[in-house]
Amino acid sequence: MSLVDRIPYAKFIGMEVDRDQEGLLCRLPFRDEIVGNARLPAVHGGVIGAFLEMTAFLGLMDEDEGGRVPKPINFSIDYLRSAGAAETRGRAEIVKLGRRIANVRVVAWQDDPERPVAAGIGNFRL
Repeated sequence: MSLVDRIPYAKFIGMEVDRDQEGLLCRLPFRDEIVGNARLPAVHGGVIGAFLEMTAFLGLMDEDEGGRVPKPINFSIDYLRSAGAAETRGRAEIVKLGRRIANVRVVAWQDDPERPVAAGIGNFRL
């Protein structure tokens, strides 16, 4: 079973997971169903927020050898710019992985990792 298959909502929004030299890379392919502002078009903020949280989940699940599914304690999102009609990528950085609690930072971007569309930070119970 893949990581995305373990979280039904990640599968629902169409997330995909790859690996590169830096580790786990999450991708959200653009689809008309995830548009929130049709004039731009821009990806709905709720989808971006869910993508960030799911990226944190997947990063934790990939790192945690116990196979535990994390449960969110809190998650904060900063929307930095519009996410246009392009694939969105995200990467989680685990700040602290304890026995019971984990802290994770997540960044999402489209064309350039130096120009993020959103960032998040959260605490999770393991």
